[in-house]
Amino acid sequence: MAKRTKRPPQETKGGVSRGIPPELTGPVEPQGDTTGRHLILLREDAVKGSAAMFQKVAGLSDVAMAKEFETDGSFDSEAAEATPAVVFPSIGVAVVTGDPQQMNALSAEMNEDSEILAIEPERIMYALPEGGLLQVPPPITGGISLEYLRGYRDAITLLYDHLISNVPGAAGAEEFAQSFADDTISTWGLKATRISSSKFSGRGVKIAVLDTGLDLTHPDFVGRSITAKSFIAGQDVQDGHGHGTHCIGTACGSKQPGFGRRYGIAFRADILAGKVLSNAGSGADTGILAGIEWALSQGAQVISMSLGAPVQPGETFSQVYEHVARRCLAAGTLIVAAAGNESRNRSTGGRLEPPAPVGRPANCPSILAVGAVDPSLRVAPFSNGGINPTGGGVDIAAPGVGVYSSWPMPTRTNTISGTSMATPHVAGIAALWAEARGVTGGALWQLLTGSAHRLTTSSRDVGAGLAQAPQ
Repeated sequence: MAKRTKRPPQETKGGVSRGIPPELTGPVEPQGDTTGRHLILLREDAVKGSAAMFQKVAGLSDVAMAKEFETDGSFDSEAAEATPAVVFPSIGVAVVTGDPQQMNALSAEMNEDSEILAIEPERIMYALPEGGLLQVPPPITGGISLEYLRGYRDAITLLYDHLISNVPGAAGAEEFAQSFADDTISTWGLKATRISSSKFSGRGVKIAVLDTGLDLTHPDFVGRSITAKSFIAGQDVQDGHGHGTHCIGTACGSKQPGFGRRYGIAFRADILAGKVLSNAGSGADTGILAGIEWALSQGAQVISMSLGAPVQPGETFSQVYEHVARRCLAAGTLIVAAAGNESRNRSTGGRLEPPAPVGRPANCPSILAVGAVDPSLRVAPFSNGGINPTGGGVDIAAPGVGVYSSWPMPTRTNTISGTSMATPHVAGIAALWAEARGVTGGALWQLLTGSAHRLTTSSRDVGAGLAQAPQ
């Protein structure tokens, strides 16, 4: 698409009007990486006139609607970032680039009766496998990647646990009797969540996975209904990282892959692959919000986001993402997001260490936050927990340790860990429930949590329990 040129502000139709509760007022002080731009949460009945408001209050003469940057296969995020104000009308959010004087003018305009409900700095978010923020792993000797070695380690660990459980008197044998393991048929996660015995396939349901994209050449996705769009400047949807292909494989992979065991859940669901994280595993809020708006426009019933940024103890949730999630629920779309992996080994010197808080944006009350468990259904040591009093709870848990799924060719499959791996389990199961009961939005949330298998672990770490597929 040609670069957009400056022109006078214009108006466009906004979304469905819906009130914002009083608690969604006031600024949020974020932690972590920011871009210098700001997210502006607009009152929903003010979206139509937002261009005139930005001009009047802050002198922002160039205001564009997000659809102006769209093409069939991509969103021109570079042009969007060069525009002073970009409005996403369906979710009621604008991304603004302004100098301190302009931002102060917009902040001064914010009050109970204002068209502006909140202002937050735009942040960078990341892919979230085990160990925190993931970048592309550097090659090790012989061309073997760090992620490959981690997967190999996890596979050996599972094999060791299986063998030791058969040794009479071996420590942990009784505990492993209640555990799960991969076999030649399917992954341990599909067994633990009762996917293997479910009669549902996700037929007629659209799942949007917003991540690093998808390997469109992968043989396990041949013949599937795939709609793909990139929201990263200069990069197409083709996954140059691996994280997105792995997550899409778990949520939507084939029932009978051409090689190895089954790893996919909603094998007849329509796939919406949104590249909102770069091949380096990171992306700004602008692309993520654009991806959410796109998923809504495509009719997605489920949006899976294995991405995030860490928050500090006591830090509240993003008002912008909370508003977006409520708009999605009202439209029949459930956002499922990873709780984060900043926790470390919780058993230190005989003491039980508290987890790190659920990260952004999963800590929003209206986003279904997913924690991770291991094959023995114990909380994964890296999985974040609900320790912040204002938002930030874990809502449900799913398999997140030693998860085998698709990976860009020629590797084809890989085994990695993280709440990122737990999240697409829940997204795929949500599609099965949507097919089974014909429900969406908040009703789908209730089905997921109401049908979860209760665990002995604290709800702080696993919420309602382990996600279960309909039978």
